[in-house]
Amino acid sequence: MTTTRLAALAAEDPELHALAQRLLALAEAGLPAMYLPEAETFAFTRAGAVSSDGTRRLELRGTSTRYAAITALGARYLPEDRQRALFGGRSAQEFTGLLVERLPGVVNLGDAALVAWAAAETGHPKLSDALDRLAALDLPDRPRYTVEAAWVLSALAAARPAADVEDRIGAARDRLLAARAGSGPLFAHATGPGPVAGYRAHVACFADQTYPLQALARLHAGGDDPQALAAADACAARIADLQGDGGQWWWHYDAREGRVIEGYPVYSVHQHAMAPTALFDLAEAGGTDHGAAIRRGLRWMTAVPELAGPAGTPREPMIREDLGVTWRKVHRGDPKKAVRAVRGLTTRVAPHARLTPLDALFRPRRVDRECRPYEFGWMLFAWLGGPQR
Repeated sequence: MTTTRLAALAAEDPELHALAQRLLALAEAGLPAMYLPEAETFAFTRAGAVSSDGTRRLELRGTSTRYAAITALGARYLPEDRQRALFGGRSAQEFTGLLVERLPGVVNLGDAALVAWAAAETGHPKLSDALDRLAALDLPDRPRYTVEAAWVLSALAAARPAADVEDRIGAARDRLLAARAGSGPLFAHATGPGPVAGYRAHVACFADQTYPLQALARLHAGGDDPQALAAADACAARIADLQGDGGQWWWHYDAREGRVIEGYPVYSVHQHAMAPTALFDLAEAGGTDHGAAIRRGLRWMTAVPELAGPAGTPREPMIREDLGVTWRKVHRGDPKKAVRAVRGLTTRVAPHARLTPLDALFRPRRVDRECRPYEFGWMLFAWLGGPQR
């Protein structure tokens, strides 16, 4: 299957196109190993472990409704026979049906929103059940984490052609737009006071930016909402301006100031999937084309400056086809995430403080050796989605 996104990448940079194809093949190869047939769902993570005899191995830990839903969102773009290889013999739509049936036991708003989004995208006949559960959990006038509020809006926008959700879309849209910090372009970590302690209310993460800008872009694409598109465009422009010299999409921002508080960890999923899917959706909705930033971010996957040895060659690859994973992140390894905590507290009262000695003391040279299903789900969604060619 060729998409306009992959075709454009092939025209711009054949080497990166080969990398994207390599990653997509790895996603299809790696997801079946994360599926738990007895539970009929996906694990929370596939993580490196060392047994008592010193043998290194990968083990599955936990389960995750949201990661399962994200996997369905991405896998639905594959031919049906290849979908069935990922879901224990089911198609993405049939697997989504299992998630919808389990919704009465789901109490997390984000999980329910992702299941509803998957039901809408796969055209599941029980979409109305998913939307009803989403409505039951999304109580009015209650502050929410911004990521979850964005997923609600994306789910409703996807359901719009099949269900009457206009009033709910209006409320979800207004809530998300109100989550912007002051008059700046970035989104706060929550839509209002309550979910986040006051001392870190100014700290927002990369996901707090990409999911809202994606939701607002998709909202405009399905109707006509120039204000939503303008907000998405402004957010995308700011995070692209802040992108690292090595293509890094940084992790923590001061939402008030539109600045980076702490760049690390740098997550693989941000580089190969989350930034691309949000920025692709923005461009296809009529917003700014950030193709160059997408390509810089993708290139980081094989040219990781944090892991470069004396000769410039990586000390360790982030892509491991032999194991069926991409390693999750590069991080500092500081105890109890001390750098992040200190910078978050300091910038509350001194927004421009950098505390640069911390960079030398805790260099980002550690690799988190785990991989989660949503990383591959969003990868499929990012590169196989959009207009088909």
